[in-house]
Amino acid sequence: MLFPIAIERGDAQHAYGVAVPDLPGCFSAGDTLEEALANVHEAIAGWLETAVDVGDPIPQATSLEHHLDNPDFAGWIWAVVDIDVTPYLGKSHKINVTLPDLLVKRIDEFVATHDGDKTRSGFLARIALQELTRARKDV
Repeated sequence: MLFPIAIERGDAQHAYGVAVPDLPGCFSAGDTLEEALANVHEAIAGWLETAVDVGDPIPQATSLEHHLDNPDFAGWIWAVVDIDVTPYLGKSHKINVTLPDLLVKRIDEFVATHDGDKTRSGFLARIALQELTRARKDV
């Protein structure tokens, strides 16, 4: 899932700050931009783990455009981070899925050539989440 992040520039006396507007209270920082971006992944993981622990649903990420005019982040730099939320969705269950041979072949070729998906199951889970998110936004 692509989460928009807002980055506040740092300088010699101040760290770079990072906020994740779709995850209330999720903040991070770093002495360099690279460190701040690495730390935001840890902050998001901690936020999601806490949400799951207390039984809260994982919020759907909104579009970057949704946040661009937010006055709380005026002058900040915008970016997105790709977070795999499947580990926070609960225990995995093995299911039997019937798909045509050509489709399975195309999925396997895609997974083999794209870093984001390591397995066929991961690909199918990601696509299902995207479609469910899109359907929720259409309602």
